Amino acid sequence: MNLRKFQADELFDGKTLHRNKALITDESGTIIDVVEAMDAGPDVSMHKGTLVPGLINAHCHLELSHLKDVIPPHTGLIEFLCSVVTKRGFDPAVIQEKIRLAEKEMYENGIVAVGDIGNTADTAAVKSNSRIRWQNFTEVLSFTDEKADASVAHYLQVANELKASLQTSSIEHRTAIVPHAPYSISPRTFELINEATAGEVISLHNQEHPAEDDLYKTGQSEYLRLFRIFGIDISPFPITGKSALRSILPYFTKGQTIFLVHNTSTPEEDIMWAETHAKQNGLTLVWCICINANLYIENKVPPIEKLIKHGCHIALGTDSYSSNWQLSIAKEMQSIRTHFPSIDPVNILQWATSSGASALRWDDALGHFQKGRKPGIVLLSEKWETSQRLL
Repeated sequence: MNLRKFQADELFDGKTLHRNKALITDESGTIIDVVEAMDAGPDVSMHKGTLVPGLINAHCHLELSHLKDVIPPHTGLIEFLCSVVTKRGFDPAVIQEKIRLAEKEMYENGIVAVGDIGNTADTAAVKSNSRIRWQNFTEVLSFTDEKADASVAHYLQVANELKASLQTSSIEHRTAIVPHAPYSISPRTFELINEATAGEVISLHNQEHPAEDDLYKTGQSEYLRLFRIFGIDISPFPITGKSALRSILPYFTKGQTIFLVHNTSTPEEDIMWAETHAKQNGLTLVWCICINANLYIENKVPPIEKLIKHGCHIALGTDSYSSNWQLSIAKEMQSIRTHFPSIDPVNILQWATSSGASALRWDDALGHFQKGRKPGIVLLSEKWETSQRLL
């Protein structure tokens, strides 16, 4: 057997950060062992930085890659959403080329699995030839109960098209319909999605702006500006007097794993309530942090220290090229270190690898340097500015 041997300043195995360790694999990248550097023998490939398992991008919108540099930073969320809705009229050939380049960028940067929003089948062709694992989240948008059945049927068709395009792949992929956000899903639509996603991994954009809670507490909200684009003059959602998260999480009753994405405006009391509610009702919550998107859109950061305080399961995402300067998990990690210097770097490394793999239910293959696994081998630069796939 021909062996490959790797050593860097540090090695992170998915759980623990080591020095003076070497990684040994076969030619395909299947892990043989992690050994003391002195025991690795000859022909060790030496690197500066940190060796880590393949990176997990838990939240992306690959289909929006053509919006790179189209929407300027710091517009605020409501203006940003209005821009996304109204700036989708691009040449299909341009859309496909930008999707191809974004997938290539993520692969070369060492991303091995993506939780990707796919509201159209635009990404199907690229994903069918991709070496990345894709958990496709086909987001349903349905503001009113009257349109719920038709909307869910439409997005199920999109999801099935994505599934069909990936059936011949040798890599495992999954697809599920999911709710877009509390401000775009009616009660009947939530009920239909709950029934259609029993036991599945799903996602939900959560509390990106205080106006989201206003919808459910008072019915008066900055989101009314977005709704008018769709011909809706008043909030179509029930006034519960509660936050958005407390209003919509009880719709899920089927043992789902739910990615709560962004959470920029989630108060600590909602974090505590959500964790308790999930445990009592057989749900699994994953709090997905996309810090660079939050900085790009509103120049704000999510409440990461409060999530840590309450033992939350955290994963990292990049969001899309409409809301980020790059699709790099290394850059997400670097930003967290910059804005939260007291957080243990080992925690951040876990969120980017083993925690993300566990959240996507691919931790049987990804996220750890363990014998027999083929998680991908990535080199992080010394200051986490860049990442590079080695194998």
